[in-house]
Parts: sequence; C-alpha cells; structure tokens
Amino acid sequence: MHVRSRRRLGSIGVIALAVVLAAPAAAMSDDDEAQTVSGVEVLGEVVLPTGTMFGGTEVGGLSSITYDAGRDVYYTLSDDQGNRPTGDPVRYYTVSVDLSDGTLDDGDVEFVAVTPVFEDKKIPFAPGGLDPEGLTLGREGFLFVSSEGNPLADPIIDPFIRRYNLNGRVTADLPIPEHYIPNGVDRGVRFNLSFESLNVTPDGRNLVTAGEGALLQDGPASTFTNGSLARILTYDLPKRTPVNEYVYEVGPWAEPSAIFGVNGIVEVLPIDDVGTMLVMERSFSVGGVLGGGTGNVVVINEVSTQGATDVLAIDALYDGGAPIAFTPVSQREVFAFDDLGVPIDNIEGMTFGPDLPDGRRTLVIVSDNNFSPGQFTQFIVLALEIDPAS
Repeated sequence: MHVRSRRRLGSIGVIALAVVLAAPAAAMSDDDEAQTVSGVEVLGEVVLPTGTMFGGTEVGGLSSITYDAGRDVYYTLSDDQGNRPTGDPVRYYTVSVDLSDGTLDDGDVEFVAVTPVFEDKKIPFAPGGLDPEGLTLGREGFLFVSSEGNPLADPIIDPFIRRYNLNGRVTADLPIPEHYIPNGVDRGVRFNLSFESLNVTPDGRNLVTAGEGALLQDGPASTFTNGSLARILTYDLPKRTPVNEYVYEVGPWAEPSAIFGVNGIVEVLPIDDVGTMLVMERSFSVGGVLGGGTGNVVVINEVSTQGATDVLAIDALYDGGAPIAFTPVSQREVFAFDDLGVPIDNIEGMTFGPDLPDGRRTLVIVSDNNFSPGQFTQFIVLALEIDPAS
C-alpha cells in the first residue's frame, strides 16, 4: 500500500519531544490487542447533485454518518441549522447502501426516511440554535448528536453532545468539560472548530469526539505556515462522563489562500478498544487546485493514545505564548484521497459498514455540500484490511 509521508507541522512539531506531565495511557491488558490498517481499496462512489430532494427536504450538508447493523441501514446527519430559506428542520436521514456485489455504483444509495431532531421533547430548535455536526449510534436504538455551538452568537451558544432516540427526541445530555465552554474572548471553542466528530469504540463502552482545531487557550488555529493542537475527548458511555483526553497535532493548510483556509479534524473512528483510531484530517483552501480542483485535501491518519499524556485535567495547552510539555498521540498517515484517484468534495463523515466476505471492513464516507450549487453530495466506500498490530 502506498503511504505518502506526513506533512510537517511547522513550529508545533517539537511537542512530540516534550517531557510528559501526566501519567501515560494505561497499558493494554492481555485480552486486548491493537489493530492497524494494512491495505485500502476503493469500492466506488455515488454522487448526488445539490438540490436533490427527499421527504420534502433538500438533501445536503451531510456532515456525519453511522451504521445500524441491526437494521442494516445508515443514519446521516444534515448540518442544516434550521435557518435556511427552505425552512427545513434540523434532521437526519436513514439511508440504504447496497454493497451486495462488492462495489458501490449508481442506484446503490437510497434515502428511505427523514427524521427531525428536536431540542426538547417535540420542541424544535430555534433557527440557528445549534450547529449539528457529529452523529453516531450508541447501543441499538439510541443516537448521539454533537453540536459545535457558536461563540460568536449573542448570547453565546455552547457546544453539546446529546443522546437521542430514533424519533429525534433527546434522552440525555453529556457533560462538556469546562475548558471547551466559550467566553467569546480567550477561552473555549473557536467558531466552527468544535465537535465535528463523533463515534464509539467497537465494544460500545466509549464515545470519542474531538475539537476540529485548538481551543482559544490551546494556541493558534492552523494556517499555511503552522499547525494546531486539537483535543481528542473520550467518554465512558455507561457513566456518561469524560474519562480521558489526548492531543492530536493538526497540520498546516495544504495550500495557501489569501481568502480563507482551514485544516482540522472532521472525524475520529476507533478501530479497537485500546486507543487506536482513524482520524480524518481535512484541509480546505479557497482557490486551491488540489483535491480534484475543489481545494479539499483529506488524509486518513492512524493514531494511538498509548503512551500519550492525558490532558483532561489541563485547562490550557499554551502558557506564556508557548506550548506546555506533553506527549501527543502517535500519528501515521494511512492514505490521502489524492493518492486514491478519487476526486473529493467537502468530505466530513465516516463509519464502518458491514464486513466483506473476505473479512475486510467497509468504510463508508459522506461529504457536506454546504447546500452550494458548485458542490455535491458524495458517498464513497473503501475496503480496509485491518490486522493485529505487530
């Protein structure tokens, strides 16, 4: 498998050599085994044009996807905040993806239901009252939804992670660590760089999310010349409490832009129960020529929390204008979409689907078209060979 060397992090790369402040992650037990991706194959893609309608709503903004093996369907969240001129509600879609012949082709993706997501019981969200980005299935019949919030709103809208039933009714709230709560000035999440990702570990015991980029007190956001520090946060699902948190080094933008650029974590997907995860890192630069001309450059990195510093109790990763000492998660680039020869749009969500007859795992990916006529909704399916780590 071709693996491209990882982009440099600029001034942040030295952190990997820092002294550990806190105890490293717990060692693996004899019954646990780390996994690693050893092969990747593209099984196909399906593209839906902007303006596609289903159930009286415009299909678009698909920012996350999760697989329900019990029903053999996928749920995909629209990041529509309920404030578009169409008046469409905050919602998720139920989708069927036919991989019975081992490939993904036109006609294999079918939307079968649309479900509004409510703020409380049957009360809809106020227009712009959230920024829905992450969606994952917990135990069967319950979904978790994350919102990035909005630190620029007046009053400020805090990020959240909530549990919902399949009818879109909230059943529980997960506590958000205080260092994520924005004051709009110098601490908390940055605008549009919060909880973009959400997934569970294979054993269903832990929920994992991440900030797309650095908190205000954790140093700068990424630019073309420097990287950024994002936190990967893990919850104990039975207890519904945060249990640990690790630092991921986001790279600089892949291309310069005089108009707008961003790079950050848009999805985190655990592949075992001992801290190995796939991280989808997406760079976007207005006017960029990479990513098939869309300016989107997306890489999938494999990370491990083993030996990384648990920073859950650390309020700020920067002190006096410089990073404090800690050990981040280890990172290995598995593949870049440019290397696979698949033109991509603004892909943001990924989930494991059913295993293939040869034992490989399917990885199902969706894109957020931003409801823009110049973009498209995209489903991509890959086959991953996953083996025990040596």
